[in-house]
Amino acid sequence: MSQQNAVPETWDVEADVVVVGFGAAGMAAAVTAHELGAKVVILEKAPEGEEGGNTRVAGQGYLNTSSVDSAIAYLTALCGPFTVPEVMVRVWAEEMCLNNDWLASLGGDPQEHQHPPVGIEFPDLPGADCVHKFHDGPTYGYSYTWKLFERLVKERPIPILYETPGRALIQNDVTKEILGVRAQQGGKTITVKARRGVVLTCGGFENNQEMIRNYLPGIPYCYTSGSPYNEGDGITMAMTVGADLWHMNNYAGPSMALKVPEIPTSFSMQAFHYSKELPGGAIVVGPDGRRFADEKFKTRHGKVPVNGRWLPLSTPCPMFMILDHTHFSAGPLYDKHPSHGWTQIVVKYDWSEDNSAELAKGWIRKADSIEALAGVVGLDPATLKDTVARWNQACATKHDEQFGRTLMLNPVANGPFYAIELSPSMLNTQGGPRRNERAQIVRPDGSPIPRLYSAGELGSIYSYLYQGTGNIGECLAFGRISGRNAAAEAVWG
Repeated sequence: MSQQNAVPETWDVEADVVVVGFGAAGMAAAVTAHELGAKVVILEKAPEGEEGGNTRVAGQGYLNTSSVDSAIAYLTALCGPFTVPEVMVRVWAEEMCLNNDWLASLGGDPQEHQHPPVGIEFPDLPGADCVHKFHDGPTYGYSYTWKLFERLVKERPIPILYETPGRALIQNDVTKEILGVRAQQGGKTITVKARRGVVLTCGGFENNQEMIRNYLPGIPYCYTSGSPYNEGDGITMAMTVGADLWHMNNYAGPSMALKVPEIPTSFSMQAFHYSKELPGGAIVVGPDGRRFADEKFKTRHGKVPVNGRWLPLSTPCPMFMILDHTHFSAGPLYDKHPSHGWTQIVVKYDWSEDNSAELAKGWIRKADSIEALAGVVGLDPATLKDTVARWNQACATKHDEQFGRTLMLNPVANGPFYAIELSPSMLNTQGGPRRNERAQIVRPDGSPIPRLYSAGELGSIYSYLYQGTGNIGECLAFGRISGRNAAAEAVWG
């Protein structure tokens, strides 16, 4: 037995069920196990006040499907050629229909999103009528749903160990059972005993650039609008004890956003929010100085139609938003209103009303002519000048023959001119250790690793297309499944 995997003679912390990660999935697993009589402890990587993972800063909606049969048809269609076992599709469908009932039983106040559109992401797919998006309380956004989840844990005797990331699973060399977790706390390693089971709910790898390069297609780097603490820890931990992986190439992205070294997460620029119509002209070009997409097209969580199928939005890096002074001076280029996103809700960056502070920081570059601006950001001046001229002609005729853009057809005409480097951005990845219908993490041969479970975005069921609010809905569904089954394990030792 290796020293790293040696079973400790004494443990620093003991519980029946150890949950690694405190977001929606961790909440559902912990509360479910506790209600079944298990002693539960949560290990959380973030400091207190920054816990919650992506759940804390998402749009606060969760999916509650209205029909098992329709939900089976819809998820099957979302998976397309990237099929998921039928037994997994069915258990997902059955459990997703119970999200509202479960939360209401705990004192929640499920309210369906009322404002149009309702939010069926792929209404043309079979079973789409099952989609119903809910939030807790009178409105959505501002972390209200997360506040319910947080309260459900904190009103119970469930210890939360903050700034205590799980680093390794402790496994019996003979039986291969998972016995506990090695975690890091205050610069030292502590051992946490799991008498019944461990549930990994520590999110994806959206802040691990090496994993992004290895697993996500077409992007050399990408930055999250969600929690900066999701670095693929659960993937590494699970792989080390023999887990299979699935859906590693799928993610809720990309979009195009500003990322600067001073801030851990990305800024979504207002100009290219599909619903914003702003004065002045703005386009996005790639490293060749040419446009590559309809900048105002509303992607479906990063997917766009290409030759009859949905593929991730092309993001040739580096990308530059080119805008004129009319657009620059119309108002702030970033919406700091705290509705969603880590930068808005947690960082609370105070973007200047006239964009002057960001210009002074060098986040925005400026020049008197398009050719000079190209030189500032390293593009070919003649090419960028031609691209802008072609765009301005499209605005004059109200017809973008290149990409069919129909919104904000305003010329880039009034100097000085500005450039903002944009990066691929996303909320989350979907891949991770493969789980079965009991939420057990499995090996490549499909056999479960004893006493090891997962829920949430760490190894999500979504293999191809994604329905908005589906991640938090799945967090609740498989959080309950994992909590039930982990709590039912026999005590070892």
